[in-house]
Amino acid sequence: MGMFDSMNISASALTAQRLRMDVASSNIANADTTRGEFVNGEWQPYRRKMVVLQPKSASFQSMLSKAQSSNQMEGVKAVELREDEQPFKLVYQPEHPDADDQGYVRLPNVDPLKEMVDLMSSTRSYEANVTVMNAAKGMYMKALEIGR
Repeated sequence: MGMFDSMNISASALTAQRLRMDVASSNIANADTTRGEFVNGEWQPYRRKMVVLQPKSASFQSMLSKAQSSNQMEGVKAVELREDEQPFKLVYQPEHPDADDQGYVRLPNVDPLKEMVDLMSSTRSYEANVTVMNAAKGMYMKALEIGR
């Protein structure tokens, strides 16, 4: 394992967790957006987005062989921004401008509670990786002091 590999791994995790925080914030901001996308001449509600993360190495076998031979790890990357396929919520509001003929409005499939949990989880992971980077920086500084 190289000297700066731990910082590179933490940096990739910081980038991924920041993306998760941005997506969760966007989902919360659009929790009531009934006109999110124009499809086939009709407005569709905002659809919840999710980040798909995976290791930078493609498979477990390649990660295992890299770890055994060169002690080199690579970190994590965001590979996809996926839309949640859960159905939209139907709410009876006949006075709403987006209500259908029966008076129902289709609302986004965003659950603010679920988004807050995702936001807290990604924030904690971000903080943990900042702590790892600070610890690595402290070790590098101590190593430089030994060399004086």
